[in-house]
Amino acid sequence: MVNSQVKKEFIKIESKEFAFTKLMICGLCGSGITADEKFKKLKNGTVNKYIYYHCNRSKDRNCKVAYIREEELIKQFEKLIDQVDINKIDMKEKIRADIERITGFMKFMLNQEKKIETNDIDVRNYAKYVLKYRSNFEKRELLGCLKSKILLKNKKIELG
Repeated sequence: MVNSQVKKEFIKIESKEFAFTKLMICGLCGSGITADEKFKKLKNGTVNKYIYYHCNRSKDRNCKVAYIREEELIKQFEKLIDQVDINKIDMKEKIRADIERITGFMKFMLNQEKKIETNDIDVRNYAKYVLKYRSNFEKRELLGCLKSKILLKNKKIELG
């Protein structure tokens, strides 16, 4: 007879931090927005990673808000940056400091003595750069400065 000892195995679930969670709420039911990471193996053997944002349905189990891919969300945030009064964003001075740091690095690496004016840098474009290419922390920091609730409703973001 086989020993009836049951082996208990624990599955470690890795907690992922996504760029735009905890910044948005569902525009239909008011729940938080969460994200899922999905992988798709292509015919050529490579694997594509996709991140989808959606309602966590904590307030309404039947909420019908649609899923939206992170790339589309970033495009919408870029449009939102164009509409926001950049002077009302607390992030403006931090962005200027980042630009000065980067231009100082560029001057050193290129061995240039020419002064690069930070006033010539488009702050909106830098904010869009942060949304596309910088760390999740920097993206969250930028959007946290909007001073408004960000609603996700019908695959569209809006300020509440």
